[in-house]
Amino acid sequence: MNVKYSTILLVFAHPDDEVLACGATVAKLSEQGHRIFTLILGEGVTARQEQRNPELVAQELVSLRGAALKANERIGVKSECVHLCGLPDNRFDTVPLLDVVREIERMIKEVEPTIIFTHWQNDLNIDHQITYRAVLTATRPQPNHCVREIYACEVLSATEWIYPQDFQPSVYSILSEENLCSKIDALRCYSSEIRHYPHPRSVEGVEYLARLRGLQVGYCYAEAFQLVRRII
Repeated sequence: MNVKYSTILLVFAHPDDEVLACGATVAKLSEQGHRIFTLILGEGVTARQEQRNPELVAQELVSLRGAALKANERIGVKSECVHLCGLPDNRFDTVPLLDVVREIERMIKEVEPTIIFTHWQNDLNIDHQITYRAVLTATRPQPNHCVREIYACEVLSATEWIYPQDFQPSVYSILSEENLCSKIDALRCYSSEIRHYPHPRSVEGVEYLARLRGLQVGYCYAEAFQLVRRII
């Protein structure tokens, strides 16, 4: 990751994905002075209903949006830099891909990021898969396009469950204990999404994964990514 790049865009499907995927790295990059924006495409709630009806969970949607703003603040993303689109939860396959792409394109045009963090293409969750595809479509390498680097992230309870495939990192972000604490504090903002151990989407699950990725490269803690594309 080239430190001269100053504008970073996180593109994820649901509130909490951004924290699980790269929250500690974002905290580190924010401390270094990078400008960071978050785009969350889905509303993150209505998949729990038999039939989607946002009106029945209106208060829950408001609470989750508030949690997203607080969580992003914990990792150094200002509230005015967090954008939530409200696409149907776990139903991105019912939305024309072009509509998803245009949400991302609008954000790219507005903030002109040089780095994007997003989902891994093989995640179990369909919204994650479509988000990845939409990011690639929105960042087609045209001359003078602002995006120079794209990184795919692992999201606990989606990436490790796609048996027998396995996420193979190619880039590691070394973390301090403070970076990891910022990620865990942010995750706690999502009280409706966090689970009890041994569920992977738990505080313990986040810490164990950070320790595992750190062990792989000789450090206490790390987050791991796949480099999708880098233009130098």
